[in-house]
Order: sequence, then C-alpha cells, then structure tokens
Amino acid sequence: MALDRAALLLLVLGLGLAGAQKTLEEVPLQPGFEARRVEGRWFTLRLAASHGDLVSPTDPLRLALHSIHVEDNGDVAFLLLWRGAGVCGGENVTVHPTELQGQYRGSFEGGRLRVRFVGTDYSSLILHVRFEDEDVTSLWVLLARGKLEDPQWLGKYLGFVGKFHLQEAPVFNVDGERRLQPSSAPAGASPAGLTGHQ
Repeated sequence: MALDRAALLLLVLGLGLAGAQKTLEEVPLQPGFEARRVEGRWFTLRLAASHGDLVSPTDPLRLALHSIHVEDNGDVAFLLLWRGAGVCGGENVTVHPTELQGQYRGSFEGGRLRVRFVGTDYSSLILHVRFEDEDVTSLWVLLARGKLEDPQWLGKYLGFVGKFHLQEAPVFNVDGERRLQPSSAPAGASPAGLTGHQ
C-alpha cells in the first residue's frame, strides 16, 4: 500500500512538471491579429515568468514595455525601459514576422526570442515572450492602454499563469520622474516624458 502511494505521488509530481514544460505551439495566437492596431503607448499591468530567479522580491526584473511601433515592412519594434543599480535606460527590440500571423522572432546576444500576441481587444493585450539561449525562459505580460485592469483580461492572464505554472513579478512602469532617456526610440514613439520611478 505504501508503495502504491509513493508511485502515485511520483506520477502526480511528474505530471505537474510535464504541465510546466509547455512547448511554444501550446501558446495560443490572437485570431485575425492586426499589428497596426497595437501601435502606441502601453502600460504593464502584470508580469509573470517561468523562472523564479527573475521575479525575486529582493532583485526583481525591472523591465517595462513602453510602446509598440510597426514598421512598413511588417517588423514590430518594442521600446523597452529598464532600471537597475540606480540607472535607467531604454532599448529598442525589433522582431520580424513569421509564417504565423501574430508570431514574431528576433535575436539577442547569445540567443533568440519569439513573441506571440496571445490575445487582444486592442485596449488590453496579453503578450508571450520566449527567450531561448542555454535555457528557455517565458515571460507573460498583461498590458493595457490605461492603468486599469479589465477583469475579463485579468482572468484570461491569470488562467495562463496557472496553466503554465508561472511566478508573478513586481511591475515596473514609467510615468513619474523625468530622468529616463531611452537610448533610441522607434519612429513614431516620442521619448518626451519617458520616466522611471524607483
């Protein structure tokens, strides 16, 4: 009887771990996604990651999406703002369309990334970013045009947090002080007023 319980416990733990290791294909895409409709300013409302070390309360990930711009060739440029050790900065990340509508790919030093627009009504947005280097890290972000969470979109986002066994991270936005100047901004994105708060 004790052996049966031990085997059952191992099976349950194994299924739990298997559930946490979803493939990219298991992440949905927004049907009929229209990239031009997501252009502009966004606020990060919620952030979750697949690795706990990215969401440590003592040293949280301090990264926020400020805005999205769509290039004429279909590339999508994200203006990301970050802070750490008393310094704030900005970075443009450009990704390229894939054969799947709503999925984009790009590269960074040492690896590559995939971005999926999971769902949007163009006022709220759930975004999945998968970083692939020696390890695979997934970030899930709930964004909105304003600072208020839509309960429907919050529920969808929290469903993914549970399904993919993610850990939520503190959120960082830029809308208070005037010290942050991004290194470069995509065409159509104004750096005026970009700010970081400590």
